Amino acid sequence: MSEVYQIAIDGPSGSGKSTLAKGVSAKLGIMYLDTGAMYRTCGLCALKRGISPRDVDAVKKMLDTMELKVEFKDGSQHMILDGEDVTGFIRTPEVSIAASDISALPCVRKAMVDMQRDIASSQTFVLDGRDIGSNVLPNAKYKFFLTASAETRAERRLKELNEKGDFSQNYEEVLRDIKYRDKQDSERASAPLVKVDDAIEIDTSVIGIDETRDLLLSYIKE
Repeated sequence: MSEVYQIAIDGPSGSGKSTLAKGVSAKLGIMYLDTGAMYRTCGLCALKRGISPRDVDAVKKMLDTMELKVEFKDGSQHMILDGEDVTGFIRTPEVSIAASDISALPCVRKAMVDMQRDIASSQTFVLDGRDIGSNVLPNAKYKFFLTASAETRAERRLKELNEKGDFSQNYEEVLRDIKYRDKQDSERASAPLVKVDDAIEIDTSVIGIDETRDLLLSYIKE
């Protein structure tokens, strides 16, 4: 029986974690778990129900009645919220902010981390997020931490949005959102964004996604 192991890729918003994790998943023929999509779905649920993502008591009640499932179809991850596939609705700027706010709540992190650990326990996965190596899977076999300047990340995010036909934000607004999320993620009391000592740091500011992927894979082959 082949070994079950995990690859943890952490880093701030817009550092290229998801794109990299998908590339590594495809190259190695292993599953990819997008943990950020889980928090985005929680944020979307709060918005749909008219709940403030910062209201601890209201969010706790929401978690008791929210039905969240992660399904894998045709090699891609789908987020199911209360029986509806919401995968196509969780990437808006509003949901991004709601996800950042709601993910700072310990009750939400515990619920999502429990799910993530359960999913990753049965087979080999690559996971990306803010606290995979530090909190979710501290015993992951491989740990990586991506970095890039806020300005570089804002440029990438804006390009990504524009390519999807979304022109609702300008560069300054995207940069402000990214700095807001950085502050939220690094200062939250529960499992903040942090580089653990045994993670390999990769600065993606000046290298493309293919080079980043090949660099990461070189460490796994070694």
